[in-house]
Amino acid sequence: MFWNEDETTDQESVTDAILDVRFSIDGRSIPVDHAYLLERALRATAPWIADEPGIAIHSIHVAGSQNGWERPEHGPESQLMLSRRTKLTIRCPAHRAPDLIRDLQGARIDLAGHPLEIGTGTTKPLSRETTLFARHVTFGDAAETPEQDFLAAAARELERAQIRIRKALCGKTLTLASPHGPIETRSLMLAGLSQEESLRLQERGLGRYPLLGCGIFIPHKGIDPVKKTH
Repeated sequence: MFWNEDETTDQESVTDAILDVRFSIDGRSIPVDHAYLLERALRATAPWIADEPGIAIHSIHVAGSQNGWERPEHGPESQLMLSRRTKLTIRCPAHRAPDLIRDLQGARIDLAGHPLEIGTGTTKPLSRETTLFARHVTFGDAAETPEQDFLAAAARELERAQIRIRKALCGKTLTLASPHGPIETRSLMLAGLSQEESLRLQERGLGRYPLLGCGIFIPHKGIDPVKKTH
């Protein structure tokens, strides 16, 4: 954990060049570890997303699994049960959002024997919240990066984006399946950002594999209560 109580200023100069496109989905269940399956299915339906800068595919999460999300036990039979509230969300350049909706709306995809129908797509601007959380962040394929090394790598990449770490907390290592072998990731929470930094981080992402749901930051309720428990 890294903690610095310096104040920030809110100088918002980032435009709404990137936004989230949220689709309703109809299906019963999906595998817990579905990042690669989802990427492959969406690339087959809309091939251009593989080469479009700014595209990132959020992992699908069920109601009640947002802030403070805990991944169910990993295994080949582990599943997430979907509800009508479950959404498929893709972070996308604003000018490509109409193309994404056109190509995916009404599409039927299959995640290892779990069929999904993609419904209506709507756009949502990025959050102005200054505490952000990413479920999966990775800077390479090395297994079990120590926490301090992970935070140092995050700090270096954030510095290149002119984002300063003031308050940071990373979680335990989680593994995503891929055809090239397991990808080790950690969750990461950042607080004390300025609104400009928050928007820039959401637009740019952090680390590798955005199409596998890595490096995508979403708003979080805050980490001051977490700090008090340590």
